[in-house]
Amino acid sequence: MKSHYSRFLILSGLGICVSALALLSVYACGGKRTGSVAQGGDTVRMEYAKHITIVKHDGYTTAELSNPWRKDAVLHRYVLVSRKDSARMASKVSAMDGTVVYTPVGRGVMFSAPHCYLMGEIGAADAVSGVCDLNYINLPYLHKAVSEGRVADCGNGMSPSVERIVSVSPDALFVTPFEGVNYGQLANIGVPLVECADYMETSALGRAEWMKFYGMLVGRENEADSLFDVVKRNYADYKDRAMKSALRPRVITERVVGGVWYCPGGESSMGQLLRDAGADYVFADDKHSGSLSLSPEKVIEKAATADWWLFVNSGAGNLDRNGLLTEYAGYKMIKAYREGHVLECVPSISNPYFEQISFRPDFLLADFISWFHPELHISPSAHYYKLMK
Repeated sequence: MKSHYSRFLILSGLGICVSALALLSVYACGGKRTGSVAQGGDTVRMEYAKHITIVKHDGYTTAELSNPWRKDAVLHRYVLVSRKDSARMASKVSAMDGTVVYTPVGRGVMFSAPHCYLMGEIGAADAVSGVCDLNYINLPYLHKAVSEGRVADCGNGMSPSVERIVSVSPDALFVTPFEGVNYGQLANIGVPLVECADYMETSALGRAEWMKFYGMLVGRENEADSLFDVVKRNYADYKDRAMKSALRPRVITERVVGGVWYCPGGESSMGQLLRDAGADYVFADDKHSGSLSLSPEKVIEKAATADWWLFVNSGAGNLDRNGLLTEYAGYKMIKAYREGHVLECVPSISNPYFEQISFRPDFLLADFISWFHPELHISPSAHYYKLMK
């Protein structure tokens, strides 16, 4: 059975909460209004995101999400209307093609840890009224809010409690779409489904840029824009410094799970992050943007000369280098293993890896560079990875 992180890599390559995976089996598609499509307006400039187009009009804003699985198809259209303009715009938006969402969303149910984290970062933590899969969310303030009854625990993402969701009177449900996903009862409770397809972006900054959309939804547009400016500025600075290094260490990621080694594709956001960190990812020439399912022997063939080996341990218990060999003896053939250059990330309350990296890729990039290029003296905001003993 794959670990949570292996499944995470297959889906996003950069950080999506386990609760989102659960949606595959539970929900039924629907609730999308059809009608006319708005014309004109001012398009919001998106520098990196490829799967979302936002256009501002007089009294409302449209957001169109492209379908990541079907070229030139639309996944969902939204019409964002300020509550103060709802009466004035009622007749106009009622005939439009799209799901109407009245903003700001003051009560949202989140199915993904990264989106919970983002709400806190842009000053909209109070907009989180319910969450799924609380056990997989490493945010202390959120656990405290649930224990005090201020945020509802809506249960397991694979079988969420519709009753609890309805009880919080949400303005929107922030769900994660998958190819062929069904939304079942959730599509019939009269609450807009915001499909958070940011994880399908193939660049780290592309995914992070979706914070502009989420900021508009919760009335924190300026805060989200400002945060993204910080993220892209930091990212560009770290990348520029890494590119000036004469060293290009070879890097391999992940490990064997159930006899299969799942590695990020060369065109995945993780593959790009490693390039931007001044590393030579062993599958950099691969053209896939998702995850590669490879035999251990195939990976060892490419990774034998790797200078660094890093992986996320999200459920295998305490490990050390000797313990790794009981999992797969072939690890000893990797140069990084023999030289003690094995980096392990153990997500926890004190290490909110999954929560942060989707919208703060600058944090992860700085951590990578601090290990791969110590000569650059970059001090990361967060050390997600630790040297394995």
